[in-house]
Amino acid sequence: MNANDVTANASKRNAPALRLPKWKRTLSVLLAALALISLSTAWPSYAAVPKLDTIRVALFIDLPSKYKLNTTAATYTSAAPLDIGLRLPSGTIPLMQGAAGQAVRFTLDDYKPQLIETSDFQAALAVLKRVKALGGTGLLTSLSKNNGIVYQVTEGSYATEAEAGTAIDRLIKDSALQGLVGAVRPKVAGPLHLEAGVYATEADARTAAAAFGAASVDAYPALKVTGDAAALYTVLVGAAADTASLNAIKAQAAKSAGGADLRQTDPASSYIWLREDHTISESAKSSVSLYAIPMKGAKVTIASNAPTGIKLTERYNRSYRGAFEISGFNNKLAVVNELPFEQYLYSVVGGEMPGSWHGEALKAQAVAARTYALYQGFGFQIAHVVDTVLSQVYGGISAEKPTTIAAVDATRGEVAMNNGKLIEAVFSSSAGGASADAKEIWGSEVPYLKTAASPDQLSEKGLYTWYRVVIPDGVPGYIRGDLLEETGDKSPVGLPIMKVKGDGVKVRPIPLVQDNVAVVGQLNAGTRVIVLEKTIQSNEMTWVRGPFSSDELLASIKGKVKTPVSGSIRTLEISQQGPSGRPTQILVNGGVLDVKYPDLFRSSLGGLPSTKFAIDETARMTIAGADNKRERPADGGTLYVIGADGAAKQSNSNVYIMNGEGKVRAATVEPKFRFVGSGYGHGVGLSQYGARGLAETGYDYKYILQYYYKDVTIVKE
Repeated sequence: MNANDVTANASKRNAPALRLPKWKRTLSVLLAALALISLSTAWPSYAAVPKLDTIRVALFIDLPSKYKLNTTAATYTSAAPLDIGLRLPSGTIPLMQGAAGQAVRFTLDDYKPQLIETSDFQAALAVLKRVKALGGTGLLTSLSKNNGIVYQVTEGSYATEAEAGTAIDRLIKDSALQGLVGAVRPKVAGPLHLEAGVYATEADARTAAAAFGAASVDAYPALKVTGDAAALYTVLVGAAADTASLNAIKAQAAKSAGGADLRQTDPASSYIWLREDHTISESAKSSVSLYAIPMKGAKVTIASNAPTGIKLTERYNRSYRGAFEISGFNNKLAVVNELPFEQYLYSVVGGEMPGSWHGEALKAQAVAARTYALYQGFGFQIAHVVDTVLSQVYGGISAEKPTTIAAVDATRGEVAMNNGKLIEAVFSSSAGGASADAKEIWGSEVPYLKTAASPDQLSEKGLYTWYRVVIPDGVPGYIRGDLLEETGDKSPVGLPIMKVKGDGVKVRPIPLVQDNVAVVGQLNAGTRVIVLEKTIQSNEMTWVRGPFSSDELLASIKGKVKTPVSGSIRTLEISQQGPSGRPTQILVNGGVLDVKYPDLFRSSLGGLPSTKFAIDETARMTIAGADNKRERPADGGTLYVIGADGAAKQSNSNVYIMNGEGKVRAATVEPKFRFVGSGYGHGVGLSQYGARGLAETGYDYKYILQYYYKDVTIVKE
């Protein structure tokens, strides 16, 4: 899998008897294990190693229950001309050529709500902007009609007339949009058309379309391909959603010259129609060509020989090597980038691991990424992989670096195999000190995916120190270390007191700047705070999340467990752990939180970076009373506390408890849950930060791979 998947801290059972510092104990274990590998590993060769010349990467695809990323349109540009063709079993038929530097757009010839038709461009633009504000994806196009130019705004991409009709009902509930649309109810534009004759050039087809438009019907030039014959120009008339509407269009078109000869399109042919699109420019004077392709049966290809590749606007304006295929798949627009396999890896290695990292770590990533992609086969029906973390991060040419290209070239064709078969070479950003056993993450035993101590501490290098403090109103939070200074004073219970250095210093819920998360408080210079603990900024190795209330966790858990959690969450505790120390069973209110497999703890419990964590139940405490001990939150009665001044008072929110060892813990009266963990992602297989750590210690990529993937051989085709 990839850079956003990981976990773990060094296993205590591996620690030597000598009481060295923890990081030194972990490193000693690593070096000993690696020495054993170097002495015992043989490198057998295999006769048949899987290979792949060209890989297909889905950038937009709709696969229900597996992966969905949709777009209404796909916009392409290139520094060289774009060669556009229609792919058939017999080969590719050229359709047209887009000019260098000029954008070309594609959409599906499907069902779309047509919200407005007007000769007033600004009125159409206002509708488009409102659709975007509502989260819709609109298209603003123009055509010749009624002896002039009219502008139409459509929204989205729908498989049926009913779905598009439902979208209309939803959209016009917005009073602002309703006011812009006016009294005429929007209609559904559909993929049913009438066809005029054959024309020698696109210009002739445009002239004929304008003549039909003069009769108040939609008409636009189109390309028609029948069998494997060359493409011909024609004119499509109407964009109806049903037969009755198409017949009405035919009757209206009959009033124009040639209208009586119109016939319904040939189901054995593919039609690609053309309109002018103003969506991107938002200007009546500037448009790009918009081509609509059939919902089924047509595969349009786009190629360019520009060294800078082809840019796809809708995918973060990224540029890509190779070519593109656009088609209708599961009634949505599918966009697939097809390119040489090894060139795909140039970008994957750069997307998964910084190009500035040690070359041996980059090589290990290259072999892992190559193996992983080959293992997937055609995992997405019309593509091998997708470009996200569900497969591997693939960001096109911009993710490539000279170092990542060199790492791929240096390991060309090399893969990791176990017992003569490709392994599923999963990887993640940081194992947090120990990689996970596959069983403790996904519930299934995999012989080559076992736990191993991992040197992941490099992610902490250069990060700020933070302090968890109690601010004057009694609330705990985190302040970055450079914003505090020592006072030399202590609290009545002996905790250090520091003071704020500047005005407007923000107190945060976790040791990390998060602009989209509300702060705990804001303090000015000189404000004194009590220090509870010192920590490092949350990162791939160590992190803090929460505290979460019962309601927040219930909302996160909903739909992710076999048995719903009833009532509020009072207790949440780890009851079983796997070999790397990750929880394999968690109890909520004493009952099992029955996720399908342990890795789902991450998403179920508020979106945690990994599954290697401890749970701080802030309301959990044992109180020694005069008669007996009481356990909270089981005992939910009123809580009275004795402060440092010796006075007893009722507590309603935050409580600070000192144990027999003199350590102070921040607690709450009502249950909240804080997670303190390590690692980033699922943590199985190769740890990317661990690979970097090993590489910087002097180990090469083959040893790194064999360290994280047990009993594998590195084989070259």
